[in-house]
Parts: sequence; structure tokens; C-alpha cells
Amino acid sequence: MDIRPLTDRYAVSPQIAPEDLPAIRAAGFATVIDNRPDAEIPHDLQETAMRRAAEAAGLTFVSNPVIGGAITMANVDAQRAAIDAATGPVLAYCASGNRSSIVWALANAGRMPTDALIAIPAGHGYRLDGFRRDIDALAAQG
Repeated sequence: MDIRPLTDRYAVSPQIAPEDLPAIRAAGFATVIDNRPDAEIPHDLQETAMRRAAEAAGLTFVSNPVIGGAITMANVDAQRAAIDAATGPVLAYCASGNRSSIVWALANAGRMPTDALIAIPAGHGYRLDGFRRDIDALAAQG
């Protein structure tokens, strides 16, 4: 497990496994967001298995599959809703943590300065510079 905090209430991680979920709960997380489509991962890491393990560990589980290079407004809205509904810190995961960082930045457009939404993930090696225009456009929509 390689948890990378973006804020005190949101962290990202590369792919986790069902056996990681009790430790994730013990680390204080309340919600886990799965940002990987089932089609790109083995059966034992797909949504059904991960949901079952997360709920058994006492975590809220949200599936929001994000296709790399094809993030939709539905993805952004779902991520924002899951973050807003969380009763404690959120851990979102995908293959590397990159998509979970991008969809977080887009979901927080207008809530935090664009520069911060780009710089915070950059501290973990995620390059969101190419999303500046999208973040600014979402922020302008209010």
C-alpha cells in the first residue's frame, strides 16, 4: 500500500487489494473510492470483491470508474458527491493514483485555487498541468 495524502481528508493510492482494507480503516479512512474500471483489472480486484472487503472492514465503498484520457463530468460529479458525503477521510485508488488525483482536482475546481490543485498532486509525481484550462473552466461555472 502506498497512500499519498493530497489533503488531510483525501488521499490517493495505486491499486489496493482486499487484504489492505482493514489497515486502511485502521489508518482512519472512512470511505474508499474505486476509480478503476473492472475491464482493466483481474477479477479478484474488481468492484464486487473490493466492495465486499471494504464493507466488511467497516468502510463506505464508492465505485466511480474513470477511463484514462476520458474523464467525464459524471466522473467529476460522482467524485465530488462521494467526497462531500464522506464521514471521514477518503482514500481513492486507481492504477497509479493519477486518475484519482485528476478527478479530485476537477471535483474541487472553485473550492481551492487552481495552482494548489495542480501543485499538491505534483508533490507526489502526478502532473496535472494539462488540466489547468479544465479546472479554471469548472471554477468559473461556480
